[in-house]
Amino acid sequence: MARAYYNEIDPYAAQWLRNLIGAGHIAPGDVDERSIVDVRPDDLAGYTQCHFFAGIGGWSYAARLAGWPDHRPLWTGSCPCQPFSVASVAHRGPQGQGDSRHLWPAFFDIIRELKPPVVAGEQVADAIGWGWLDAAAGDLEGEGYAVASAVLPASGFGARHHRKRLIWLADAGSAGRQGHLEVERVPFRPCQEFPFYGDPLARASRALDGDFSDLLSSNGVPVAVERLATKGYGNAIVPQVAAEVIAAFLDVEREVICQ
Repeated sequence: MARAYYNEIDPYAAQWLRNLIGAGHIAPGDVDERSIVDVRPDDLAGYTQCHFFAGIGGWSYAARLAGWPDHRPLWTGSCPCQPFSVASVAHRGPQGQGDSRHLWPAFFDIIRELKPPVVAGEQVADAIGWGWLDAAAGDLEGEGYAVASAVLPASGFGARHHRKRLIWLADAGSAGRQGHLEVERVPFRPCQEFPFYGDPLARASRALDGDFSDLLSSNGVPVAVERLATKGYGNAIVPQVAAEVIAAFLDVEREVICQ
Protein backbone atom coordinates (compact mmCIF):
# COMPACT_ATOMS: atom_id res chain seq x y z
CA MET A 1 0.00 0.00 0.00
CA ALA A 2 1.34 3.43 -0.94
CA ARG A 3 2.21 5.62 2.01
CA ALA A 4 2.98 9.31 2.21
CA TYR A 5 5.61 11.06 4.31
CA TYR A 6 4.68 14.35 5.99
CA ASN A 7 7.37 16.55 7.53
CA GLU A 8 6.07 19.26 9.90
CA ILE A 9 7.83 20.69 12.96
CA ASP A 10 4.84 22.40 14.58
CA PRO A 11 3.23 19.89 17.00
CA TYR A 12 -0.21 21.43 16.61
CA ALA A 13 -0.18 21.16 12.81
CA ALA A 14 1.38 17.70 13.04
CA GLN A 15 -1.57 16.50 15.09
CA TRP A 16 -3.90 17.99 12.50
CA LEU A 17 -2.10 15.87 9.91
CA ARG A 18 -2.60 12.71 11.95
CA ASN A 19 -6.28 13.51 12.46
CA LEU A 20 -6.80 14.22 8.75
CA ILE A 21 -4.96 11.03 7.78
CA GLY A 22 -7.14 9.07 10.20
CA ALA A 23 -10.28 10.62 8.72
CA GLY A 24 -9.17 9.75 5.19
CA HIS A 25 -9.06 13.35 3.95
CA ILE A 26 -5.41 13.20 2.87
CA ALA A 27 -3.14 10.39 1.69
CA PRO A 28 -2.40 7.74 4.33
CA GLY A 29 1.08 8.00 5.78
CA ASP A 30 3.39 8.98 8.60
CA VAL A 31 4.19 12.34 10.23
CA ASP A 32 7.78 13.30 11.08
CA GLU A 33 8.13 16.29 13.42
CA ARG A 34 11.89 16.73 12.96
CA SER A 35 13.36 19.73 11.18
CA ILE A 36 14.05 19.10 7.51
CA VAL A 37 17.74 19.69 8.20
CA ASP A 38 17.74 16.46 10.23
CA VAL A 39 16.01 14.38 7.53
CA ARG A 40 18.25 12.08 5.51
CA PRO A 41 17.46 10.51 2.13
CA ASP A 42 17.38 7.03 3.68
CA ASP A 43 14.54 8.16 5.94
CA LEU A 44 12.29 8.46 2.89
CA ALA A 45 12.73 4.93 1.59
CA GLY A 46 9.43 3.25 0.82
CA TYR A 47 7.34 6.41 0.65
CA THR A 48 5.44 7.22 -2.56
CA GLN A 49 4.69 10.86 -1.78
CA CYS A 50 6.72 13.23 0.39
CA HIS A 51 5.26 16.49 1.68
CA PHE A 52 7.72 18.82 3.41
CA PHE A 53 6.71 21.85 5.48
CA ALA A 54 3.40 20.03 5.30
CA GLY A 55 1.22 22.32 7.43
CA ILE A 56 -2.14 20.57 7.62
CA GLY A 57 -1.71 18.55 4.42
CA GLY A 58 -2.94 21.05 1.85
CA TRP A 59 -0.74 19.69 -0.93
CA SER A 60 -1.97 16.13 -0.45
CA TYR A 61 -5.55 17.36 -0.52
CA ALA A 62 -4.82 19.51 -3.59
CA ALA A 63 -3.37 16.50 -5.41
CA ARG A 64 -6.54 14.55 -4.74
CA LEU A 65 -8.70 17.44 -5.94
CA ALA A 66 -6.71 17.51 -9.18
CA GLY A 67 -7.11 13.79 -9.77
CA TRP A 68 -3.55 12.86 -8.82
CA PRO A 69 -3.72 9.38 -7.23
CA ASP A 70 -2.16 8.67 -3.84
CA HIS A 71 0.01 5.93 -5.35
CA ARG A 72 1.67 8.22 -7.90
CA PRO A 73 4.98 9.76 -6.75
CA LEU A 74 4.84 13.46 -5.84
CA TRP A 75 6.99 15.67 -3.66
CA THR A 76 5.84 19.02 -2.36
CA GLY A 77 7.23 21.73 -0.13
CA SER A 78 6.02 25.16 0.98
CA CYS A 79 9.32 26.52 2.28
CA PRO A 80 9.15 29.01 5.18
CA CYS A 81 8.16 32.45 3.93
CA GLN A 82 9.52 34.50 6.83
CA PRO A 83 12.87 35.37 5.19
CA PHE A 84 10.99 37.00 2.29
CA SER A 85 7.61 38.11 3.66
CA VAL A 86 6.70 41.59 4.82
CA ALA A 87 4.46 39.82 7.36
CA SER A 88 7.62 38.88 9.27
CA VAL A 89 8.41 42.48 10.13
CA ALA A 90 7.46 41.79 13.76
CA HIS A 91 10.20 39.16 13.84
CA ARG A 92 13.21 41.15 12.61
CA GLY A 93 11.70 41.59 9.17
CA PRO A 94 12.60 39.66 6.04
CA GLN A 95 16.29 38.75 5.86
CA GLY A 96 16.46 37.04 2.47
CA GLN A 97 18.79 34.15 1.72
CA GLY A 98 20.93 34.98 4.75
CA ASP A 99 18.07 34.17 7.13
CA SER A 100 18.41 30.95 9.15
CA ARG A 101 14.79 30.18 8.20
CA HIS A 102 15.70 30.02 4.50
CA LEU A 103 15.35 26.25 4.12
CA TRP A 104 15.23 25.82 0.35
CA PRO A 105 18.88 24.61 0.36
CA ALA A 106 17.99 21.80 2.78
CA PHE A 107 14.95 20.83 0.69
CA PHE A 108 16.96 20.93 -2.53
CA ASP A 109 19.72 18.75 -1.09
CA ILE A 110 17.20 15.93 -0.63
CA ILE A 111 15.68 16.53 -4.08
CA ARG A 112 19.11 16.37 -5.70
CA GLU A 113 19.93 13.13 -3.90
CA LEU A 114 16.70 11.22 -4.63
CA LYS A 115 15.52 12.84 -7.91
CA PRO A 116 11.71 12.62 -7.45
CA PRO A 117 9.91 12.79 -10.82
CA VAL A 118 7.64 15.72 -9.93
CA VAL A 119 8.09 18.38 -7.25
CA ALA A 120 5.67 21.23 -6.48
CA GLY A 121 5.75 24.03 -3.97
CA GLU A 122 4.48 27.39 -2.79
CA GLN A 123 6.04 30.61 -1.56
CA VAL A 124 4.97 34.20 -0.95
CA ALA A 125 5.06 36.34 -4.08
CA ASP A 126 7.45 38.79 -2.36
CA ALA A 127 10.13 36.08 -2.53
CA ILE A 128 10.46 36.69 -6.27
CA GLY A 129 11.93 40.12 -5.58
CA TRP A 130 14.50 38.53 -3.27
CA GLY A 131 15.62 36.17 -6.06
CA TRP A 132 14.10 33.10 -4.42
CA LEU A 133 12.42 31.79 -7.58
CA ASP A 134 15.45 32.40 -9.78
CA ALA A 135 17.69 30.55 -7.34
CA ALA A 136 15.29 27.62 -6.78
CA ALA A 137 14.47 27.24 -10.47
CA GLY A 138 18.16 27.47 -11.34
CA ASP A 139 18.96 24.70 -8.86
CA LEU A 140 16.22 22.47 -10.26
CA GLU A 141 17.07 23.16 -13.89
CA GLY A 142 20.67 22.27 -13.11
CA GLU A 143 19.40 18.81 -12.13
CA GLY A 144 17.41 18.38 -15.35
CA TYR A 145 13.99 19.60 -14.23
CA ALA A 146 11.76 21.90 -16.25
CA VAL A 147 10.15 24.49 -13.96
CA ALA A 148 6.79 26.22 -14.31
CA SER A 149 5.48 28.92 -11.98
CA ALA A 150 2.61 31.36 -11.54
CA VAL A 151 1.53 33.95 -8.96
CA LEU A 152 -2.12 33.27 -8.20
CA PRO A 153 -4.62 34.82 -5.74
CA ALA A 154 -7.13 32.67 -3.89
CA SER A 155 -9.80 35.19 -4.90
CA GLY A 156 -9.34 34.02 -8.50
CA PHE A 157 -10.66 30.60 -7.56
CA GLY A 158 -13.77 31.51 -5.61
CA ALA A 159 -12.28 32.39 -2.22
CA ARG A 160 -13.31 35.55 -0.34
CA HIS A 161 -9.73 36.60 0.39
CA HIS A 162 -6.69 37.38 -1.73
CA ARG A 163 -3.87 35.25 -0.28
CA LYS A 164 -1.71 35.73 -3.36
CA ARG A 165 0.98 33.06 -3.62
CA LEU A 166 3.73 31.88 -5.94
CA ILE A 167 3.02 28.29 -7.00
CA TRP A 168 5.70 26.32 -8.85
CA LEU A 169 6.08 22.84 -10.28
CA ALA A 170 9.17 21.00 -11.50
CA ASP A 171 9.07 18.01 -13.86
CA ALA A 172 12.03 15.69 -14.37
CA GLY A 173 10.32 14.18 -17.42
CA SER A 174 10.53 17.42 -19.41
CA ALA A 175 14.32 17.71 -19.51
CA GLY A 176 15.42 20.21 -22.12
CA ARG A 177 12.48 22.58 -21.63
CA GLN A 178 14.38 25.08 -19.55
CA GLY A 179 13.70 28.63 -18.47
CA HIS A 180 10.95 29.09 -15.87
CA LEU A 181 8.05 27.88 -18.01
CA GLU A 182 4.82 29.80 -17.51
CA VAL A 183 1.64 28.00 -16.54
CA GLU A 184 -0.90 28.85 -19.25
CA ARG A 185 -3.83 26.55 -18.56
CA VAL A 186 -4.96 27.68 -15.12
CA PRO A 187 -8.60 28.87 -15.42
CA PHE A 188 -8.46 32.20 -13.62
CA ARG A 189 -11.89 33.36 -12.50
CA PRO A 190 -11.79 36.82 -10.93
CA CYS A 191 -14.45 37.30 -8.29
CA GLN A 192 -16.27 40.46 -7.31
CA GLU A 193 -13.99 42.82 -5.39
CA PHE A 194 -14.73 43.44 -1.74
CA PRO A 195 -13.32 46.00 0.69
CA PHE A 196 -10.18 44.66 2.33
CA TYR A 197 -9.74 46.88 5.37
CA GLY A 198 -12.58 46.89 7.85
CA ASP A 199 -14.16 43.82 6.27
CA PRO A 200 -14.54 40.87 8.68
CA LEU A 201 -13.48 38.43 5.99
CA ALA A 202 -10.39 40.53 5.40
CA ARG A 203 -9.59 40.42 9.10
CA ALA A 204 -9.93 36.64 9.02
CA SER A 205 -7.63 36.60 5.98
CA ARG A 206 -4.97 38.50 7.87
CA ALA A 207 -5.40 36.14 10.81
CA LEU A 208 -4.75 33.19 8.50
CA ASP A 209 -1.52 34.93 7.53
CA GLY A 210 -0.54 35.18 11.20
CA ASP A 211 -1.70 38.72 12.02
CA PHE A 212 -4.06 38.49 15.03
CA SER A 213 -3.89 42.19 15.95
CA ASP A 214 -7.53 42.92 15.12
CA LEU A 215 -9.05 39.50 15.68
CA LEU A 216 -11.82 40.06 18.23
CA SER A 217 -13.72 37.43 20.15
CA SER A 218 -17.16 36.57 18.82
CA ASN A 219 -20.10 34.60 20.18
CA GLY A 220 -18.39 34.38 23.55
CA VAL A 221 -15.33 32.54 22.19
CA PRO A 222 -12.12 33.90 23.77
CA VAL A 223 -9.48 35.34 21.47
CA ALA A 224 -6.99 32.71 22.66
CA VAL A 225 -9.29 29.94 21.46
CA GLU A 226 -9.79 31.64 18.11
CA ARG A 227 -6.05 31.97 17.72
CA LEU A 228 -5.62 28.24 18.31
CA ALA A 229 -8.43 27.51 15.87
CA THR A 230 -6.66 29.45 13.12
CA LYS A 231 -3.13 28.35 14.00
CA GLY A 232 -3.42 25.23 11.90
CA TYR A 233 -4.10 27.38 8.85
CA GLY A 234 -1.12 29.65 9.45
CA ASN A 235 1.26 27.84 7.11
CA ALA A 236 -1.41 26.23 4.97
CA ILE A 237 -1.80 26.63 1.23
CA VAL A 238 -5.18 27.11 -0.45
CA PRO A 239 -5.63 23.59 -1.88
CA GLN A 240 -8.03 24.69 -4.62
CA VAL A 241 -5.36 27.01 -6.08
CA ALA A 242 -2.63 24.37 -5.97
CA ALA A 243 -5.04 21.83 -7.44
CA GLU A 244 -5.51 23.98 -10.54
CA VAL A 245 -1.74 24.06 -11.13
CA ILE A 246 -1.47 20.29 -10.70
CA ALA A 247 -4.44 19.82 -13.03
CA ALA A 248 -2.75 22.09 -15.60
CA PHE A 249 0.32 19.87 -15.47
CA LEU A 250 -1.83 16.78 -15.97
CA ASP A 251 -3.49 18.44 -18.98
CA VAL A 252 -0.10 19.13 -20.56
CA GLU A 253 1.03 15.58 -19.79
CA ARG A 254 -2.02 14.10 -21.49
CA GLU A 255 -1.48 16.28 -24.57
CA VAL A 256 2.12 15.12 -24.85
CA ILE A 257 1.07 11.48 -24.58
CA CYS A 258 -1.57 11.95 -27.31
CA GLN A 259 0.88 13.56 -29.75
